[in-house]
Amino acid sequence: MSQTATAARTVVVEREMPHPPEKIWRALTQSHLIGEWLMACEFAPVAGHEFSFSAEWGGVDCRVLTVEPHRTLAYTWAGMGLDTVVTWTLTPTAAGTRLRMEQAGFGPEQEMAYRGATAGWPRFLDNMEQVLARLD
Repeated sequence: MSQTATAARTVVVEREMPHPPEKIWRALTQSHLIGEWLMACEFAPVAGHEFSFSAEWGGVDCRVLTVEPHRTLAYTWAGMGLDTVVTWTLTPTAAGTRLRMEQAGFGPEQEMAYRGATAGWPRFLDNMEQVLARLD
């Protein structure tokens, strides 16, 4: 990347969930579940797979970068001027799993998108928790 480390910003949301990593992994990698908590997509947990998220407001184009089952998932998140990377990290804990979502690469001119991500990701994770509560 040509941006300096100080120019790009990152949104990080961490949450402890009372579910094993395997269950959270399903919510992160199964298209029908992703559609329930995030947006409609045709996701596949395969490095290099290209997919899009779509919603009423538009969509984003993505490409899977990293797949380490039950541990790490990363994909590009590009659209509406953004060129960021979303990384999910799952860490087992005594009570379940610590889930960390990081969206990195917001430029200084992308204040609105940065604020939107800062407000949006906690709501998406709330939705995910509701989906996980319904899964067996």
